[in-house]
Amino acid sequence: MQFLPVAHGTARPESQNGVHMISSPVLNRFRPLLFVSLFYLGLSFVLRLVLWKVFGAAAGVSWGALASSLGVGLVNDLVVLVFLNLPATLYLTFLPERWARSRWQKICFLALLFFTVFGLFYQAGAEFFFFEEFDARFNLVAVDYLIYPHEVLINIWESYPVVRILLVDALLSSLLLGAFWPRLRTAFSVPTRLGRRLGFAGVHLLLLVPALLLSTDSFDFSGNRVTNELTHNGVSSLFCAFRTNHLDYNAYYRTMPIDQAFLQAREELEGDGEFSSKDPQNLNRSHPFRPGGLGRVNVVVIVEESLSASYSGLFGNPESLTPNLDALGEKGILFSQAYASGTRTVRGLEAISTSLPPIPSEAVVKRPGNENIANWGEVMQGNGYHSSFLYGGFGAFDNMNYFFGHNGFAISDRSDIDDPAFTNIWGVSDGDLFNHALDYYDGLAGEKKPFFSIIMSTSNHRPYTFPEGIPGIPASGGGRRAGVQYADYALGEFLREAGSHSWFDQTLFVIVADHCARVYGRAEIPIDTFHIPLVFYAPALLTPSRVAMPIGQIDIAPTVLGLLGLPYTAPFYGQDVLNGEGDPKLHPLFMNHNHDVAMMIGDRLAVLGLQKSGDLYLYDRQKESQSPLPEDKDLLDRATAIYQSAYDLYINHRYQ
Repeated sequence: MQFLPVAHGTARPESQNGVHMISSPVLNRFRPLLFVSLFYLGLSFVLRLVLWKVFGAAAGVSWGALASSLGVGLVNDLVVLVFLNLPATLYLTFLPERWARSRWQKICFLALLFFTVFGLFYQAGAEFFFFEEFDARFNLVAVDYLIYPHEVLINIWESYPVVRILLVDALLSSLLLGAFWPRLRTAFSVPTRLGRRLGFAGVHLLLLVPALLLSTDSFDFSGNRVTNELTHNGVSSLFCAFRTNHLDYNAYYRTMPIDQAFLQAREELEGDGEFSSKDPQNLNRSHPFRPGGLGRVNVVVIVEESLSASYSGLFGNPESLTPNLDALGEKGILFSQAYASGTRTVRGLEAISTSLPPIPSEAVVKRPGNENIANWGEVMQGNGYHSSFLYGGFGAFDNMNYFFGHNGFAISDRSDIDDPAFTNIWGVSDGDLFNHALDYYDGLAGEKKPFFSIIMSTSNHRPYTFPEGIPGIPASGGGRRAGVQYADYALGEFLREAGSHSWFDQTLFVIVADHCARVYGRAEIPIDTFHIPLVFYAPALLTPSRVAMPIGQIDIAPTVLGLLGLPYTAPFYGQDVLNGEGDPKLHPLFMNHNHDVAMMIGDRLAVLGLQKSGDLYLYDRQKESQSPLPEDKDLLDRATAIYQSAYDLYINHRYQ
């Protein structure tokens, strides 16, 4: 290539081989950066439009809100570009002139541009599919995905047309670069003094100062969660999630003097047992033996993956997706107002096993220092039970084996299940898991000792695959609907087979979901997408009934223990909702979504978020909508007291 004789410091329009040159030599050097930046901004703009069209409009994001989202989102994208472009700025600044014009550098430069464009296309596709599943930009769930890449990458491979997506990305990247390469290849044609390049880099470095003071939610302007999610930037959302994966509650959330928090927490829990200590920061309460209870019967908690209440005919679904669960609900104790603690499996397991509110931002199952904390299994062991956790996958995922193993549970996972009929990346099918559970319980029954066990299923999860040959249920290609049907089928088969075993008549089965299939809607805590099925089933022990009392997952252990009448002492935050003394309008529910935590009492909701925010809403169950409430310091203080005291007990190893 012949280079034009442009003197240093000269800035005039030139052309080379018919290609117009940027007049300034320094701007010509940084032309690729301008190309990538404009491409990224344009792609982000289109992605916001697509997300709004597919998801935002249904969540009430108006045209006006979309316009604001596009404008503010552009600012978010520009802030992100300050960080994304920094390596390229430094490379283009310090690349020596002789190397810049070499053949190998041009080849490397083209490859780098191709993979940059390819990566940005791929990221946009990943953000779309993530939004489809979680109604949000990359968040703490995405962090979990990166922590466990083996399971997640294979799940993505099995769930999405990855090869086709990659080929389309490669084609689009090639076409785009082919169109712009004649302009980009001349970026190093004009010599540029290092001093001028350093000036450009200096300006870029100065922009880092204000950019570091901003986060992806700095410009949130709407009360509609989805509007704010559209405004966010996926890259900055992901880094924000990494940075806040283990938050110090006291630094980021609403607080009060710690003595006041515990005083108020004790007031909330008063009446559910007798406090066993006068220490104001000790929440342990003693529950005496209750005559007339079921006694030391076996307890099996079946935690169903992603089984929303909305799938069940018990809650109005007309499709009969869960005939077995529906029949169990008619024959057992059905809780019509049961709610999950969070949106992840570990949140459900945390709540069910420890009766601890979902302190932000990570579940204790995955937090350091989670050994030997107060838990349901320990209480059952104190009453002579064998406690176990059964899982169809490898329990190293999400730290489940470590957590349960260090809290008194015997562990049995995929490694103990020989010759399963079906497996995918998440583990064996629910049918294989339940067959293993039957054998496991037969062995325990032979020891003449009652058993307490938590079973965690996996089949109702992408890629929604399971054994062939089940009538009316496609084993592949059926999606979420088929996953629900198979999970229900396997549950029904398990309980039918269990009915022929000697221990069945002396066993209480608790059927509950870990969380709902999706969290969607405009609210920070969209209550209706936390509604889950909960059934106590023991045909030889229980009279069928329907309970309208609100119940959260943290209430399950105290409620079962009260039903059994077993004595125990524990600092559980959950309460027995069957004791006949509670007022449905006063019983609290606790929920978590991403970084926000909430407390709902009756139809009033207090949401605590980052930057020590506290928001209040009135929940309309009929319309499934929320509207802002006027200031209610008492409700905010009650929520603050619960979450602050729970965090303090856990972090200081006093939840024991």
